[in-house]
Amino acid sequence: MARGHILGLSGSLRAESRNTMLMNEAARLFDPARLSRADLRLPLYDGDLEAQGMPEAVTRLAEQIAAADAVIISGPEYNKSISGVLKNALDWVSRTKPNPWRDKPVALMSATAGRAGGERAQWIMRLALNPFRPRLLVGPEVLVGSAAGQFDSTGRLTNERYLASLSELMAALRAEAGLQV
Repeated sequence: MARGHILGLSGSLRAESRNTMLMNEAARLFDPARLSRADLRLPLYDGDLEAQGMPEAVTRLAEQIAAADAVIISGPEYNKSISGVLKNALDWVSRTKPNPWRDKPVALMSATAGRAGGERAQWIMRLALNPFRPRLLVGPEVLVGSAAGQFDSTGRLTNERYLASLSELMAALRAEAGLQV
C-alpha cells in the first residue's frame, strides 16, 4: 500500500473550527497518509515586507506545499467569499519561486454555518488557485452545511451523506496523487 504525505490548509484559525475538523476527517479518510498542517498565521501581504526578504513562515508554507503528494483545503465562507486568512496565504505563496502548486493534486471542501455549505467559497477558491495550475479535483463537492451539528464531540463527521462524499473525494485525491491502494 502506497503511503502518502498530504498537507492540510484550514482557512479558519479558530480553535474549534469546523473547517479544521473537516480537514482532519479528510486526512483520516485519505489513510494511510501522513498529514502536515499548514500554519496560516502569516503577516498580511505587503510588498515592502517582501522587499526585506520572504518571511520564514511563507517559505515554510511553500516548502510544505512542494513536499506534499497532495493538498486538502478546507475553508469557510465569509461574506460570500473565502476567508482573508486563506486569501492572504495564497497571495504570499504566489510570490515564491518556483511555483509549489504547479501540478499538485488539490481537493477543496468547506464547512459553514449556513445551509449551502460554502458553495461560493469553493468557487472562489478555484478561481484563486487557477493561475497556479494545480490539478484541482472537480468532485465530488463536499459542502458541509449547518456545520455545528455535523460533528461529534471528538471532531468526527456524523452525517453519512457528507461522510460518503468526503470518502469519495479522498479516494479520488489518492488516485490523482498516484497513491492507489
